[in-house]
Amino acid sequence: MNESSKIAIIGGGSWATAIAKILRENDVELNWYMRNVETSSQFKKLGHNPRYLTDVDFDIDKIRFYNDINQIVEDSDLIIFAIPSAFLKNALSNLTVQFKDKFIVSAIKGIVPDENMIIGDFFHHIYQVPTDNIGVISGPCHAEEVAMERLSYLTISCQDSEKADFLAEKLECPYIMTTTSDDIYGTEYAAVLKNVFAIAAGICHGLRYGDNFQSVLISNAIQEIKRFVDTVHPITRDIKSSAYLGDLLVTCYSQFSRNRTFGTMIGKGYSVKTAQLEMHMIAEGYYAVKCIKEINEKYKVHMPITMAVYNILYDRISPAIEITLLTEELR
Repeated sequence: MNESSKIAIIGGGSWATAIAKILRENDVELNWYMRNVETSSQFKKLGHNPRYLTDVDFDIDKIRFYNDINQIVEDSDLIIFAIPSAFLKNALSNLTVQFKDKFIVSAIKGIVPDENMIIGDFFHHIYQVPTDNIGVISGPCHAEEVAMERLSYLTISCQDSEKADFLAEKLECPYIMTTTSDDIYGTEYAAVLKNVFAIAAGICHGLRYGDNFQSVLISNAIQEIKRFVDTVHPITRDIKSSAYLGDLLVTCYSQFSRNRTFGTMIGKGYSVKTAQLEMHMIAEGYYAVKCIKEINEKYKVHMPITMAVYNILYDRISPAIEITLLTEELR
């Protein structure tokens, strides 16, 4: 990576828009792929995303919009994916060019369904991207607070430290602090699991459990993350750092957390389908909990909170009954 490297964003949602805003703070000229032609056309006319973070204005002259996935891959060196994991395969369905020599960065907080792979593994095994060419952007950071330019922190993970440093430099600005890590597996799995636990926190909020219980729930959640990531990818890591504990806390407590919002609706009695329709946004934790359960059939890590969320969302166990049972597991 060098100053002439072309940076691309794949996705048109709030997180993609927030990342674009941060990069433009450092005057990075962007390639930006949006599958919806009408959305990109409106963006060019309005100077902002017509659907997400609409208060964020962009200099359109410094952005090259694409609707052709092959063309943007050919024209870019570093490609940041910021789309829901459930839609990733569909977005790449027409891809014919090679990814191998590109720096592929996941800003996706989910698992690819069917394959049950975190995003880095998916690109490595399906598209033969070397692990040194895979990066991860993790929080704690909500797109809405980036739009308001509130101080936020990002962790950039890559096993190639030079690539991690390059992207961290491009993302650091007056309201974004960055740090780097080589733990691409732990940060990705932690980012997936925190969405599951945010749903659990929301369910408990909807059931009118208080702050005392929520603190115990989240204390147990970080232990569950540690048990799982240490089993799946056993390296030395500090689970208390912001990429793990910090991201978990903000997702479980923030008013901007769509997974917590989704869980709150479930706790209040909404069906899964009704909650999804009313939100108009993707709660990654809904898809993630099924994938994590299936992955864990191999590892057999003790994950009571994950299983409680799965039982509520997929087995349709009463939230009140399931959380009552969960309270006996937590200490």
